[in-house]
This record gives sequence, C-alpha cells and structure tokens, in this order.
Amino acid sequence: MTNFRRHTLAAPLGALVLVLAAGPACSQSDPGAPPAAAAPAHPWLNPALPPEKRAELAVAAMTEDEKLSLVFGYFGTDHGAAFKAPAEARPGSAGYIPGIPRLGIPPQWETDAGIGVATQGAAAQKRLRTALPSGLATAATWNPELAWKGGAMIGAEARASGFNVMLAGGVDLMREPRNGRNFEYGGEDPWLAGTMVGAQVKGIQSNDIVSTIKHYAVNDQETDRGAGNSVIDEKAARMSDLLAFQFAIEAGEPGSIMCSYNKVNGTHACEHPWLLTKVLRGDWGFKGYVMADWGATHSTAPAANAGLDQDSGFGLSSQGYFGAPLKEAVAEGEVSKAQLDLMAKRILYALFRHGVVDNPIADAPMDLAPAMLAEHARVTRADAEEGIVLLKNAGGVLPLSPSVKTIAVIGGHADAGVLAGSGSSLVYPVGGNAAPGVAPTSWPGPVMYYPDSPLEAIHALAPNATVVYADGVDPKATEIAAKQADVVIVFATQWAGEAFDVSLTLADKQDEMIATAVAANPRTVVVLETGGPVLTPWRDKVQGILAAWYPGTQGGKAIANVLFGKVNPSGHLPATFPASLEQLPKPSAPNKGDTVYSEGATVGYKWYDAKGLEPAFPFGHGLSYTSFAYSGLAAKAAAGTIRVSFTVANTGGVAGMDVAQVYVAGHGWEAPKRLGGYRKLELKPGEAQSVTLDIDPRLLAVWDQKSHGWKIAAGTYQVMLGASSRDIRATVPVTLPARSLKAGWRP
Repeated sequence: MTNFRRHTLAAPLGALVLVLAAGPACSQSDPGAPPAAAAPAHPWLNPALPPEKRAELAVAAMTEDEKLSLVFGYFGTDHGAAFKAPAEARPGSAGYIPGIPRLGIPPQWETDAGIGVATQGAAAQKRLRTALPSGLATAATWNPELAWKGGAMIGAEARASGFNVMLAGGVDLMREPRNGRNFEYGGEDPWLAGTMVGAQVKGIQSNDIVSTIKHYAVNDQETDRGAGNSVIDEKAARMSDLLAFQFAIEAGEPGSIMCSYNKVNGTHACEHPWLLTKVLRGDWGFKGYVMADWGATHSTAPAANAGLDQDSGFGLSSQGYFGAPLKEAVAEGEVSKAQLDLMAKRILYALFRHGVVDNPIADAPMDLAPAMLAEHARVTRADAEEGIVLLKNAGGVLPLSPSVKTIAVIGGHADAGVLAGSGSSLVYPVGGNAAPGVAPTSWPGPVMYYPDSPLEAIHALAPNATVVYADGVDPKATEIAAKQADVVIVFATQWAGEAFDVSLTLADKQDEMIATAVAANPRTVVVLETGGPVLTPWRDKVQGILAAWYPGTQGGKAIANVLFGKVNPSGHLPATFPASLEQLPKPSAPNKGDTVYSEGATVGYKWYDAKGLEPAFPFGHGLSYTSFAYSGLAAKAAAGTIRVSFTVANTGGVAGMDVAQVYVAGHGWEAPKRLGGYRKLELKPGEAQSVTLDIDPRLLAVWDQKSHGWKIAAGTYQVMLGASSRDIRATVPVTLPARSLKAGWRP
C-alpha cells in the first residue's frame, strides 16, 4: 500500500526550520570549515567544470539536511494569519528556497511569470514593472527573435528586482478556447507554441537566471484544476500536447519544468512516473529539475520516486510533503538516499548551468531605474504592435487618416487604459490600476487596466480631430456618439485569469454595444482586448476588426499606431476563432472530473480541417496594409526531411512584414495538414526575399508505440505555402522514403 502522509501547516514548517538551521550551524561549529572568502576554492565553484560535475561535487559535500532544504520551497508572501513568509524571501514574491552559505549556494528567489515580474496580490507593497503583452499576443507575432527580446527584457527586470528563478514559459496547447489561462500560453499548434515559448525562455535565461516551462502536462482548463483528470492516449499526446513541450524544451533549454495541478490518465502530474521520468528524462534527456506548481504536490514518497525534485510554495498550500516528511521517508527507506541525491543534483545542475551560482544576485530594490523602464517600454510596445492581428479591413477603413475630423471611441475603459489578464502572472504597472474598483478586486483579480490610454494615444495621432468617448453602457449615448463621428472605434474586452474559465460570448452586453454602434455608423472598427478567441456575431457588419489581445503596459500606444498606420499590422492568429460554440470538439462548458480528449491530436485548425468546418477566422490569418505575393515554391527530400524554398515579395505600396506559412499533408495523420514551418519577413515595397527552411521530421511522422519512436511513411507528401491555414497559395508534391526516429531524436 502506498503511504501518503498529510501534515498540517504548523508541523512541516516547524520541523523544517530546525532542518534548515543545521547547515549554517555546522559551518559555524566546524573549526575546519573555510571562511566565506575562501569559498571559491571549493571545486564545485569552478566555472570551468561541466555543470553535471559541479553538481555531483556539491552534493557529495552536502549534509542530508542541506539536501532536504534544497528540495523544499516556501511561498514568498504572507498568506492569511496561518503563514508568514520567511524573512529572507523577497516581499510579495512567488517563492523562496534557502541557500547553503557554507557551500556558496545562493537562495532561490522565485518570481511569476511569463509577461513580467509579478507581485502577489496579498502583498502590501507592489513592484511596479514592465508587462509584455500576453503570451498569446507574443505567439501572434510569429517572430521568435522578438519573443527572445521580450524574454530577455523581463528576465533583466527579474534579475534587477532580486530574482534568480522566473516561473515563465507556458506552452499548454489551446484545446479548450474557454481556458482562463490561455492568455499565458502559445496557441494551438505544437510547432508555433514550442518555438515561440522556447525563444522567450532562452531570452529570460540570458540574464543568468533559471526559467521554467509549464504546466506539464495536458493542462487545458482551470475548472476543477486540482482534481480534474485529462484522459488521452499516448499516441495522441505525443503528437500534440507533449510535442509542444518537447519543441519548447529543445528551443529554450529551461532550467526547470513545472508540473501541473491536473491528473493525466488518473495520476496527478506531479507524481506521474511516465511523464516525469519515462518521457521527460528518459526519452527527451532533460537534465534540469521538476518543480511542482504551488499546491500541486499530493504525496511524499510517490512524488519523489516519480521524479518530482522540488515541492514548491509551502504556505500557500497548508500541507508540505517534502522537508520534514521527506526526511522521515528517507529514514524509513521509502525514498532512497540515492534518489534524494539525484533530486539535489538536478536542482544544482540548473543553478550551475544557467549562471545562478557564478553570478549571484546582489540587490533587490523595489524600484527600478527610470532609464531601464523607458528602454523596456520600447520592447513591450514593439511586441504588442507585431502581435496585433488585423482580422478584417473592409473598404480600406484602416489605416485611419490623421486628418480625420471626428472619432468616436466607445467602451472597454479605453479612456483609461488597456486590459490585462489576472492571476499569479499579473504585473503591477507604474502608475497603478487605470480603472480601479472593477470587480473582482481580489483573487483571482484584481481586474487590471494598464494606464496607457488608447483614447489619449488616438488623440495624439490625430491632434486636430474631435475625439469623443462613450463608455458603452448607455445604448443611447453609444448611438449618439457613433452617429456624429466620421469613424467609430469600439473597444470590446474579455477578462480572463487563473482559477476560472471564461465564456466566448463577450460579457456585459458588449455584442449589443457593437450592434448599436454599427447600426448608427457602418464605418465601425472593433478592437478586441481578450484572453483568446471570442465569438464575433457582428463580424459581417463592422468594417474593421483588430485582435489586440492583452497588449501590455504600452498597449494603448501600440493599438493607436496600428490604427493609424504608423505601424503596419503583421500579427497572425495563433488560434482559431470559432464561428459558434457548436464547432468546438466539446461545445458544453469545461466540466469537472474526467475530460476525455476523444479528438486526440486533432487540436485547433486540425479539428476544423478534419470536420470540414468554416471558422470565423482561421489559424494563421492576419491582414496587412500592403500585399504580398509568393512564388517559386519547391520542395525536395533532403537530410532525412523536406527542404522547402520559395520567394516572398511585397507587391504593395508600403513596407510591411509577412508571415509565410508552410503546411504539409501526409499519410495516416490525424488531420488533412499540419503546420511544418514559418518565416516572418520584413520587406520594403517592391522588395523580394528568398527563403529556405527544413521541416522538423517529427512533423512528418506519426508516433508508433510498438517501436517507441517516430515513423515517417514512404510516399508522396503535399507541401503547401500560404498566408493562413485556409489561404493556401501554392502546392507541390515531394516523395519521401520511410524513416524511423527514436523517441529522443532532436535536430
């Protein structure tokens, strides 16, 4: 019988305080211990050694209590009356793991999350930082270089704020478009999500800090997130959700993987031997450590033996399973000493590999230098601008002319700021909440509007225009404002966040607000600030639609720059916009208990293709203020895969960026085609550029459980070049020989 121990809040904390005290006490009482100044003489502090060797040497020098302290983390923020965060934690932070001073191992100071340095809502004082656009908005840029720059920026702010671990890198596929955390992730396609999120993680870690990739795995809804069970067969998982993680891990080389709250096929992800050991370590060769999401640990010996290395966030959850309980499990032989050593080695490997030990954090200021914030504002604005997707532009309503005389701006608190997603990833901005008091004001809120007003930015680009604002609540006021304007810009919002799922129908009668505006003035443009796809029943009536997502702390300026053509839109959808709920694989709301993914690997656009459904806006779609032409598509078998070449030309009158997308149709696949590659190009009017890219062979294969690897069938494949999954411009055949790849194959 498996022995699951449960402990109250006081028991592991009190016991662990004694454990943690053992390290420094040993160094003070040992007359042979070197003074702090001599610490670099320790061999594990030699940066010339490989990180694996350094970790091995350090673990050999550690006491058992020091190892136990390394694998147990505290919440970094006070949580009610029952838990006070350790004094050494960064105030308002996500987590803290004590260091081992006598060995030169620094503490781990952890911060959320993927859009910037967050502050937990219960903290009295907030860090005011730069927020990137949502993860989905960054994915909509289809620009890995830009994702890297954004990651490098928030990683720099994390380091400057006193953090050396950033809980960033959400890569869960969008199986359920109503998932409240979709805004943190990279969309519905494994290759796009994996390459984009991996690039961001690599950028974060360029600052000598550790980043994570999360939430591993098949974590596709917030409803019943702690107990829900994702049911999926291995073949489907390998070709969809797990493939996205595999690509992201290869591209980003994260120091850590964060396991998720949910169960997968009946076993919690953080005590899942198949996920944590068989796949992650055995097949993919991951060398870093696995940390649990905060409260996602459910056992001591089963979790440790399955491959969980660090129990995170004690205090936010009332039960701790590592620390004192793990010490007891080791003493009783339920967890071997060798397993504890392995857990500690994996953590230390990541700290050595990513510069945390060699370049320790010096300071932890609450405020950052104005010059840094000003430079970072340019980074986040560029990300927002490239991520905005022009979904519709009938009659050339956009770009707006700066000489326009009257503009009506309606709804979405556009007079104040731009919406952000909420939950643990929420970044508090300089200037505070632009629309305070919008409910809920506490967890999973607050509802946050960043103080970069689209209204003000619009007026700045049309200084001679009369710009009128109506909040959209009163239909009569909406009608009057729309009738009197040359052009109407309606801002529609969908608030989303952690711990809840959302409706795809816009709340608070916003569909009616849009209908009222367009009835009064057909020259209406809708700007969507949402966590993901939403239903657009008014799409055939309005002239223009922009998907701005959650555009970050410079989002108002970014939106205005695109509306007026100061920036040519170049975003493309990372996720399909359905025409109705009935088009989804599961039209009913996210449910509790078992979620059976009968659609298998047929996620997103693949589902629409397989079922012959016409979405409102397809995956990969995105318009521009210029035009692009494709020519010279050629494909050949090369290097065990398909090498594709083509030329893209800007045939319009203004400079712009295009996302050329390569799709492939194969044999025995889950859907008619898959995204095989993409390239974003910046072209001047009349300029052309040739592209050559190789398709990752795993995108041409199916998972074969019998051989435990990938198999590419011999035969003819169709290679397609297009501007979206539904806008295919050219197709050529290519014949491939059969090929087998091992489970851990990588380029």
